[in-house]
Amino acid sequence: MVKYTRNKKLYLSLNRDDNFSDRLILFLLHFSFFLKNFKKKENKELLQELYDFIFRQLELSIREIGYGDQSINKKMKDYLNHFHHMVSEIHFWDELDKSKKIKIISVFLEDFGEIGDLVDYFNQFDENLSKKNLNSFLKSVIND
Repeated sequence: MVKYTRNKKLYLSLNRDDNFSDRLILFLLHFSFFLKNFKKKENKELLQELYDFIFRQLELSIREIGYGDQSINKKMKDYLNHFHHMVSEIHFWDELDKSKKIKIISVFLEDFGEIGDLVDYFNQFDENLSKKNLNSFLKSVIND
């Protein structure tokens, strides 16, 4: 997912320089689609471990940036709330028309110049995920 988030094409329509906050939002959007596609009962434990790992790594990244303990707690709470909002919005992605998808993505990335392009990107990403099973995805990540 980090590789997807570092895709320079995602930032072509962004109206400002690539930064930590934008990368994090894009990462969390990718992770939301990932969970949407693989949230089966048999994957529950593995996905929980992955979720825990990702948010521990996020906390470590925030510490490395230089935030103090109080700021980190507030930031983590904000990021978790933001992520859970994403997950709830992405849950019905397949049932939405493009204009509703644009509204959803706009909530998370307000100043992207071409939100429609981003919606097309996430439609393709979602479709690609749906063609894989969780183990094949994780195996390819582990082997990289």
